[in-house]
Amino acid sequence: MIEAENLTKDYGNVVAVNSVSLSVEEGELFGLLGPNGSGKTTMIRMLTGQVRPTSGSARVMGIDVTKDPIGVRRLVGIIPEQETPPSFLTAEEYLHFVARIRNLDSIEERCDHWFDLLEFGDKRDVLCKDLSRGTRQKLMFAQAFLHEPPLALIDEPLINLDPIMQRTVKDFLQRYVRNGGTIFFSTHILEIAEEICDRVGIIHNGRLLHTGRVDEITASGGRSLEDFFLELVLGGAGA
Repeated sequence: MIEAENLTKDYGNVVAVNSVSLSVEEGELFGLLGPNGSGKTTMIRMLTGQVRPTSGSARVMGIDVTKDPIGVRRLVGIIPEQETPPSFLTAEEYLHFVARIRNLDSIEERCDHWFDLLEFGDKRDVLCKDLSRGTRQKLMFAQAFLHEPPLALIDEPLINLDPIMQRTVKDFLQRYVRNGGTIFFSTHILEIAEEICDRVGIIHNGRLLHTGRVDEITASGGRSLEDFFLELVLGGAGA
């Protein structure tokens, strides 16, 4: 589903992502882990064709992200780092807009499903600019999955949600993968990654330090994913 080779992004003298190569198979829940500023968001923006790589290449669902960025975004679901639905639309108007752009049928049914699942139906007629951060996060989550994409790339999807809604979203992501979908998501919340991910990649200062299965990481000496992460990022130890 995702194949990146030596993917690099420079911003002047700053190397945000430095020669990263990784792959994600169909049906995986893959977490990209790293401290703030490690390159996670830039990686997702390159894989979704929102930022052009300085060098290297990537294919998402067989599509070259540099040659056909719109083709990638047409197929996948995306939750950006910042939840920014249009301020002048209501929550319901925004979901209807997304549905029409994607030429979806059964729009009302799809929207009702997400208002019910994420429990924000009482906000459907509220302008996006007046929504709380948590509700905006729910809305951006709904738009990403409205078209039932085979692959979703999501950036810190749980950061503004309360513990009850975090559980709802984690359950949905695991169910989505069990039903054949693929998830690539970034987070710095290691407990969430350990709980739901099949595999993880650890990135620091733009460099990919390790990729591997969570169960194999945690099986070694009874350590947690957090222990392994800190060893790698702070101690410079190899995997």
